[in-house]
Amino acid sequence: NNFVDYLPCAGSGDSALCAALTTKTLTGVLDDCLCDIESIDDFNTFKIFPKIQKLQERDYFRYYKVNLKRPCPFWADDGHCSIKDCHVEPCPESKIPVGIKAGSSNKYSKAANNSKELEDCEQANKLGAVNSTLSNQSKEAFIDWARYDDSQDHFCELDDERSPDAQYVDLLLNPERYTGYKGPSAWRVWNSIYEENCFKPRSVYRPLNPLAPSRGESFYTWLEGLCLEKRVFYKLISGLHASINLHLCANYLLEETWGKPRWGPNVKEFTRRFDPIETKGEGPRRLKNLYFLYLIELRALSKVAPYFERSVVDLYTGNGHEDAESKALLLEIFRDTKSFHMHFDEKSMFAGDKKGAKSLKEEFRLHFKNISRIMDCVGCDKCRLWGKLQTQGLGTALKILFSEKEIQNLPENSPSKGFQLTRQEIVALVNAFGSLCLSSCWCF
Repeated sequence: NNFVDYLPCAGSGDSALCAALTTKTLTGVLDDCLCDIESIDDFNTFKIFPKIQKLQERDYFRYYKVNLKRPCPFWADDGHCSIKDCHVEPCPESKIPVGIKAGSSNKYSKAANNSKELEDCEQANKLGAVNSTLSNQSKEAFIDWARYDDSQDHFCELDDERSPDAQYVDLLLNPERYTGYKGPSAWRVWNSIYEENCFKPRSVYRPLNPLAPSRGESFYTWLEGLCLEKRVFYKLISGLHASINLHLCANYLLEETWGKPRWGPNVKEFTRRFDPIETKGEGPRRLKNLYFLYLIELRALSKVAPYFERSVVDLYTGNGHEDAESKALLLEIFRDTKSFHMHFDEKSMFAGDKKGAKSLKEEFRLHFKNISRIMDCVGCDKCRLWGKLQTQGLGTALKILFSEKEIQNLPENSPSKGFQLTRQEIVALVNAFGSLCLSSCWCF
């Protein structure tokens, strides 16, 4: 099948809109890596995207637990969007697979979900459910695992899944799309992300910022003068922003007749945000940053494969047949990611003197963690849902890339306190990359 078949507009009769959204305008090698856009397009279209889309439909990956009621930690709440399309429909408990619902927030294997003493275990070390048939050594490993989960440094602010405000959401029933959320509230969120967290001085204005003076230091002259790590940080945020905007353009509320909405691609909005002339050359740069972000998350998937290849990881939902199929499909995707021959080399980052590199890495981590906290300031629940999921997915990818030694030293048959992923992180990682795969198709 041609990749256009995967677009929301495919088969809708809007052939002109499909053609506009899928016209290829980007070519060449990306900055700060040795990969060309054409290679990414071919790899994504014919190898990765169809499989990642199937994986996202599996029960393990479609249900995401999230707290959409956390208050904004940085400014007075603007109030939640009253537009009906901003609403997120939580999933009834009866719809959640028993293996997911019964498990603790951190565990995803059958062994970690088969205890009759779940409540006692939660109170003791927040251990989660441990099979009573496990050896003492394995129990101790789970305890170490729980301690590690509670103490490790994340790139993201994780929701407490034990909070009464945390609810399961079916991602397939709450797709990322345009909801009508815009204006000062949305502007404040992105302005805070770029102006306060992208290592940028106030005197340098990002492109197309309406507050920028007519003259001033060139943004890209400033950006090219930064170290690699800070350039990468900006490109990741810009790429994430571009992906979100592409989803809004491709799945736009075109009209609503008698209460029945019609969603589809909006060429005018796409042109406004990405056309080279309309954006004074900024649109293609944004799309290239999306490809750069794709490379980063692709690299993370290829590096984390050994973690999931172990028998201790089951992707447990309670349905043994589906669980086995889900893991087999995930491992197949990992094999595909390893076959890509133009990966970004993360070892080029934080490669200076050890003290300086460690300090810069911590600054990098804290800046990104701050951005994940800003997601709790988004006024639209559906936008907040996907903002939280995608920043957590990217944060998980970064955590993987900078944990190579810990991943290489994982024990085969027991949890490791050196490196762990929660189910929440796993679901976010796969779905965030799935969003990028779809966005890349729209760029093509």
